[in-house]
Amino acid sequence: MNTRSLRFRLVTWYALWLGVVFLTTGALIYLGVGRYLEGNVAQADLSRAKRVSTLVARLGNAPADRYATEISADFAPEASGRFIRIIRANGPVLYESGRPLDDSFDPSTISPPPDSPGIRREKLPAGPEMDLVTVAAGSAGNPQFLVETGESLAPVRTELRRLLGALFLGFVIVTGVALTGGSVLVRRALRPVEEITRSAEGITSRHLGERLPVPPTGDEFEHLSQALNRMIARLDEAFQHNRRFLADASHELRTPLTILRSELEAMVQHPELEAELQGTLDNLLAEVERLARIVENLLALSRLDAGLLPADAAPFDLTKLVTTTAEQMCLLAEDKGVKITCQTPAPVWVEGDQGKFKQVIVNLLDNAINYTQSGGLVTLAVREAGGEVVCEVSDNGIGIPAVALPHVFDRFFRVDQARNRELGGAGIGLSIVKAICAAHNGRVEVESAEGRGSCFRVHLPRPAQK
Repeated sequence: MNTRSLRFRLVTWYALWLGVVFLTTGALIYLGVGRYLEGNVAQADLSRAKRVSTLVARLGNAPADRYATEISADFAPEASGRFIRIIRANGPVLYESGRPLDDSFDPSTISPPPDSPGIRREKLPAGPEMDLVTVAAGSAGNPQFLVETGESLAPVRTELRRLLGALFLGFVIVTGVALTGGSVLVRRALRPVEEITRSAEGITSRHLGERLPVPPTGDEFEHLSQALNRMIARLDEAFQHNRRFLADASHELRTPLTILRSELEAMVQHPELEAELQGTLDNLLAEVERLARIVENLLALSRLDAGLLPADAAPFDLTKLVTTTAEQMCLLAEDKGVKITCQTPAPVWVEGDQGKFKQVIVNLLDNAINYTQSGGLVTLAVREAGGEVVCEVSDNGIGIPAVALPHVFDRFFRVDQARNRELGGAGIGLSIVKAICAAHNGRVEVESAEGRGSCFRVHLPRPAQK
């Protein structure tokens, strides 16, 4: 699970805030019910104390056993778990109820009542808290007795514990429902984002004519899709303009360069040409030829960027093409003192323009030969792996610095220490390799370490049918 995803954070915050609301509401309910139940107990004790005081006013100075008989008959404190105590004013205890049948408290541990009437709460040494109510009883204006009644808060605490358990169970259920429901709601809400993301990943510089889906929701996602589509349209226009400029410029430069080359070749062949001027014209002719190659490469790149693949693309044996190309470049390798080996044990078929693929192999081989020292080794390998066709060109030459690896396929990029004009590199060959691979739904990768050689790996899709 991606804990940094927007979906996870939305669901988490939704469940968190819902949990906070539930906990706050549960706490208020718990406190409110507790106060309500305790208030009922206090009110019942006060009502009971007033009824006992009425009985005391009626009995007056009757014997203690009369009090015990009357109170047991009317209130039955032991059976009901209540506490009743009658004390003469500034005198002894006239009556005190016994231990209740449920043995919930010990009356002897209850402290004497205060001198004045009131309500108090007392924590017994062995048992729960008790609410005790003390009222005065006797003739009007001359209270002769103190009546004290009490009730254990154990039933209240039991009910509150049950309520707390119910709230906890409800919290668990609500949290689970919140996580499940929140996940479903967020997934449905973010579904347009997933569709936009999938569509955006398929839009490249070669497919800028495509557009993102616009969900008809009227919300921010619809506005975002429309804004992104407008941005893609502007990028498409800019790319088309750049491609047209590159193609037009390359095409227009071909004619004057051809004329220059022809004129220079004619001048070089003049029999009365001075030696110094001969050398200058040779240098100019070499530069014109190099510039012509650059123009041709730029024109090829513009066509590849535009997706102009030949109509006669067909399956062919890549193993045979690699072997033949390696044999043709053996003379160049021998001049450099470099050995070429091929590891192509069986035919491997791909589909595309065989001429373009040969250009890929030639460019990669040319780089490997040029940047491998005398006595070095260049290895070509073709194999099938994971539903793909892989073609590798590796060497044990000077390698590529780590800082330059991300840029080796950029146009006109050259590593200063290695790719120089003396070796004929203009920084376009690898760009053409990448463009040809992309045009055939493939890709090219490089692994290299300075001083340890390089390995260029071309991945191509296998054809549906040979």
